Amino acid sequence: MKRIVSILLVIVPLFVVAQIQQPVKWSGEEIGDSVRCTAMIEPGWHMTLISVGEQGIGEDIYETPYHMMIGKTEKIRFTACNDVNCLSPEVWGWDGLADQNSTVHNQPSAVSSPLSSVSSQLSEHNVHKWEFTNERSIWWIFVLGLLGGLIAIFTPCVWPIIPMTVSFFLKRTDNGLRNAALYGLSIIILYVGLGLLVTILFGASALNDLSTNAVVNIIFFVILVLFALSFFGLFEITLPDSWSTKLDSKARSTGGFLSILFMAFTLVIVSFSCTGPIIGTLLVEAAGKSLLAPAIGMLGFAVALALPFSLFALFPQWLKRAPKSGDWMTSFKVVLAFLELALSLKFLSVADMAYGWGILPRWLFIAIWIGCFAGIGIYLLWRIHKVNWLRRAIRSLIIIPSFAFAGYLVPGLWGAPVKVISAFAPPMKIEGLDVFHDFEQGLAYAKQEHKPVIVDFTGYGCVNCRKMEAYVLDDARVKARLQRYVFIELFVDAKQDGIGDKNSRLQRELFGSNAQPYYVQLDADGRQIAEPMAFTTDPNEFMNWLLY
Repeated sequence: MKRIVSILLVIVPLFVVAQIQQPVKWSGEEIGDSVRCTAMIEPGWHMTLISVGEQGIGEDIYETPYHMMIGKTEKIRFTACNDVNCLSPEVWGWDGLADQNSTVHNQPSAVSSPLSSVSSQLSEHNVHKWEFTNERSIWWIFVLGLLGGLIAIFTPCVWPIIPMTVSFFLKRTDNGLRNAALYGLSIIILYVGLGLLVTILFGASALNDLSTNAVVNIIFFVILVLFALSFFGLFEITLPDSWSTKLDSKARSTGGFLSILFMAFTLVIVSFSCTGPIIGTLLVEAAGKSLLAPAIGMLGFAVALALPFSLFALFPQWLKRAPKSGDWMTSFKVVLAFLELALSLKFLSVADMAYGWGILPRWLFIAIWIGCFAGIGIYLLWRIHKVNWLRRAIRSLIIIPSFAFAGYLVPGLWGAPVKVISAFAPPMKIEGLDVFHDFEQGLAYAKQEHKPVIVDFTGYGCVNCRKMEAYVLDDARVKARLQRYVFIELFVDAKQDGIGDKNSRLQRELFGSNAQPYYVQLDADGRQIAEPMAFTTDPNEFMNWLLY
């Protein structure tokens, strides 16, 4: 499934570039001195109003049809975005169209002056808060939720609840199939409701800031480390027993659907100490992707978690065949602890890079990952003599890959790309290139040296950016071609001195896009000379895009 999603992410941007798309169609109706405008937005797209006349708007529009009133001489500047990319800005106006029966007329906007002069006109008073377009399909969030739910099933807080579930449904004499379906549906409703609640309380725009907010990332780093230490057995993290006891008692004393709902709520509460870090990580990953991303992520998580509980509720005799909690559960906790320690570094790394602290360089990040995966292999190997031959064989399937992966990471300590962890590790430095991190300085140097320019809009928290750097920019042929350019790398989520806000404004105002990664080719005078390039993992595609 992950491979299919990756292929789709490569194909969709190509299709967008290859086809002339107009997902927003405007029409107008003259009413006195004004015009009543109507925008029809195709499914899967949303429109961002950049400006109306001289007034900046910066508002995202999801509803269709969308109506507004404008003056006859005013122009509407807008762009359209989907889950993959944003189209170039367009302009629609009524002036001069009265003789055309109010037909739709989308006029592509043009930048007549060099980009350097346009960028100098940007100022704080016309900057608006825009949402970032999804840098990956929302279905990727659903897949992450499914994986998180599958992992949660085997945690020591969830697995022991299965006998309690069977005991509860064995005592019911009504429709077993209906009860099992209602139980699974209740679990899904509770978790999806949690995702919707997060969006309602904070809003999609505010959730977007979670991905690079230092405080939030540090909090999640600390939470994952604490849960890892708990799984190592240093202490126990549990919610008050009175909560689950009261809910369980309420479930058994109440009849009908309400009792099943209480039973599902008991599962959610009791399992929180294990599912909490998984859910938190998932919500942060979904933050800002779209209005529905948190709910979609929770849907995937809940579906994976609810399925086995519904099946055990329907066929309680299966419990006799399920493995009991014991040594395997202890081993699973320790393996999960090592994995949580490794994943916690992603949150620390994002905050470290966004604020420029410099406490977690790439080599140290990789060294800790080597220790975590080698630790998994050493721990399971140390305990392998305590289990029977079948479990030894099963554990060998974990031990061997753990040591192999740790060995694979070792060259990364000396600069090897180790592409498998490119989505998590700090970015590699691009060697042998003229790299600038300031737009104006890069353009000035390019004009002085008479060299073309590539502008790379990227982000510290951008997973696809790390993938493209590892699979495309690190390719020897690509690096050789890039030496002909001045390379301007602009992080849109940098927090030092407002640099990220400035770079984000440049991308939105000059190129009408707010997705990362996003590559633009300019000539030495700062004029755009090719269609922008979005995410790809194919070096050949990127090579064909380069003009020099």
